[in-house]
Parts: sequence; C-alpha cells; structure tokens
Amino acid sequence: MIYEEVKLDVGYRIDMIIEDKFNVEVKSIVALTDVHLAQLLTYLRLSGCRLGLLINFNVKLLKEGVRRVINGAL
Repeated sequence: MIYEEVKLDVGYRIDMIIEDKFNVEVKSIVALTDVHLAQLLTYLRLSGCRLGLLINFNVKLLKEGVRRVINGAL
C-alpha cells in the first residue's frame, strides 16, 4: 500500500475497490461485529474512499448480510 508517497509493507488487503469510489469487504462468518466495521473504516480511510459495503455471505437471505458504511471523516 502506498500512503502519502510512502510504500508501506502492511497486512492490509482490501477485498475490492470499485472504480476508485467504494470498497467492498467480503466475509463468510456467523455474525458481523464491531471489529469488521473498524476494519472496513480503516480501509476506507487508507484508500480515500467514502463509501463501503460490508457483505456477509453466511446468512439465509443476502440482504440480511449487507451493511452500507459511510466514512464521514473525509
């Protein structure tokens, strides 16, 4: 990852960035927690995107596993 012209060797792995506009973080877990939200917010800050989707595929109906996240810190 490159942040302010400095290459960082970190373990951050954004699942998807769509057209440099929003991030998609994909999970398959029993339930989403605050840790997953914090992870997506970190990715939003580092990528410069304002909008993100946190998607959990381990649900009966997909609409129950989608959470829209807006980073208002920008």
